[in-house]
Amino acid sequence: MVFCSKCGIKNEDATEYCVKCGAKLNVTKEKSVEKRIEEGAEEFGKRAEAWGKSFAKRPEEECFGLPHGGTIFGLIIGIIIILVGVTSLAGIDLEFWPLIIVIFGLLIAGGAIYKIIQRG
Repeated sequence: MVFCSKCGIKNEDATEYCVKCGAKLNVTKEKSVEKRIEEGAEEFGKRAEAWGKSFAKRPEEECFGLPHGGTIFGLIIGIIIILVGVTSLAGIDLEFWPLIIVIFGLLIAGGAIYKIIQRG
């Protein structure tokens, strides 16, 4: 039931004008629950699709072309730092530059091999 804002009488929901005074009623037609759910689901689908497209690009942006390459790189750097610290405490004199160069070479080669396997 809709009440007239001018005279206050009750009117049926579908009525556009008051039955007593003829004033235009402010009838707002609510969207059905099903329609709102459908629109919400459609919006969610669009957002999920956009997220999926950006998620699919993430491995391409990884370090050295490897999945989780940034994590692998960080882990290797951490191990090198620990080795430098341990050898310094033990009084051992090791050259780490050749080791670092070999590790970078292995990471780059591993990324290239991974990309070749993914394409094939």
